[in-house]
Amino acid sequence: MKMVLLGNAGSGKSTLSKKFITKQQAARLSLDEVAFQGGSERRRLQDSIADVKRFIADNEHWIIDGCYSDIIEPILADCEEFIFLNPGVDACIAHCRARPWEPEKFSSKEEQDEHLDNLIEWVTAYETRSDEYGLSRHRALFESFSGKKRELSDPREYESV
Repeated sequence: MKMVLLGNAGSGKSTLSKKFITKQQAARLSLDEVAFQGGSERRRLQDSIADVKRFIADNEHWIIDGCYSDIIEPILADCEEFIFLNPGVDACIAHCRARPWEPEKFSSKEEQDEHLDNLIEWVTAYETRSDEYGLSRHRALFESFSGKKRELSDPREYESV
């Protein structure tokens, strides 16, 4: 397994990647782990890509999930399957509101909840933004991939994967 999951925040990437790992043992990398340094400042793109390439080299089976087209694009040649999670903004917002505490990102559930309004604002802009996090860039990257790929637009589809 060498898989990439791409989608908006709240689309279900982490949940689905963890589900795949229960079926087949694989290393998992959330791109949030390599994209930022100390808070909300993005690392140099080359450094993030180098970390992902090291992860790929160190693991025979892997799943990489994230919303960063600029990090994913250079490693797609190593990918065997590409899944684009596109359940719509409303579903993503609902998932963000229901998200359990993420201790790897926040020191407490209260701190996480303090960032929820900003996250929802960011998620809401998915269909109109033109950066590496937006729908148009995700769609273009998905369409350019010539290997095994699928787009999941309904979270109920995740159950049958």
